[in-house]
Amino acid sequence: MRATRTRTAQSPLRNFAWLALPLLAIALAKLAGHSGLAQRHPRIAALLFVWIAADTLMLSLMAKEHRPSREAVLARLATAALVVLLGAPPAVRSGLATMPSVSVALILTLLVHTGWSLLRAGKAWRVNAPGERWRKAAAVLVPEPLLRLAMAEVTVLRMALTGWRAKPHVPAGALPFAYHRHLAPMMAVLLTLQAIEIAVQDVLLRLWSPRAANLLLEVGVVLLLYSVGLIHSLRLRPILLSADGLLIRSGMIAGQMVRLEHIAEPAPEVTAEEVKAATTRNMALLAWPNVILRLSHPVERKPLLRPRPPIRALAFRVDDPAAFLAALEAARQDGPENR
Repeated sequence: MRATRTRTAQSPLRNFAWLALPLLAIALAKLAGHSGLAQRHPRIAALLFVWIAADTLMLSLMAKEHRPSREAVLARLATAALVVLLGAPPAVRSGLATMPSVSVALILTLLVHTGWSLLRAGKAWRVNAPGERWRKAAAVLVPEPLLRLAMAEVTVLRMALTGWRAKPHVPAGALPFAYHRHLAPMMAVLLTLQAIEIAVQDVLLRLWSPRAANLLLEVGVVLLLYSVGLIHSLRLRPILLSADGLLIRSGMIAGQMVRLEHIAEPAPEVTAEEVKAATTRNMALLAWPNVILRLSHPVERKPLLRPRPPIRALAFRVDDPAAFLAALEAARQDGPENR
């Protein structure tokens, strides 16, 4: 049976290289801009810095997409202009001051990219449904990885600050199955230990360096909020059984959607051999799973440092496995024509 392919997987090492190599080249160029040679020849240093910033970003784009779009090219050139205008060393800045035409070209590149992006965002706002407008418009203005990161940050903070009284979101026609009751006590203990650790660390470190203590205190508070958000997400994001399939979730950490017709059978028992198998995705947190679903259509996984075998079984934990398995069997027997 061939594995279900959802999208073309890219090598994580190549993705990291496309990001790291331009940053390394620009960092080395900035370091060279502090040298005595650059200070003696600021005009040449400025031109070389502009060229390196634009060239490395464009080469990484071409290596990644081969035939990049006009929007992507303009975005990379605008990024290079921003790097030069904000991150240039003093020698490069003095060289740019003697070449106003280069500075004007950099500013114009930024303005053209901003104006073009605003036009595309306005079009996305008009053509999309009200619930999707802001996300589609933001996707035009902000790179997709940064947008996903920002949305994840907002979600975590919202759950941490307002999740106390919030109710789990269950779409119409879906059956929720909780899995947080066995996790909540353990997570509460870990949260208490984390708070104690932050307090003790702050008291001891403040005796040595108040500045370092303030910095680590801010980091600790943020991590504490993330932990609170994670605990709330376990309750607010239950496992969902619907006509679209089965959505298995581990709070905001992970989620796996599988169609009902792609489920071969539940495992008759949960064995260590099957849970630890390379083809099993274990989604249980801090506990041993009590349900294993075997798939008739394996699902490919994105490779990390090396290729991983496709998913052929899903292991997870629910608070009431008997009720879950009964509802799953009833939904599978209904057939796709009745759902």
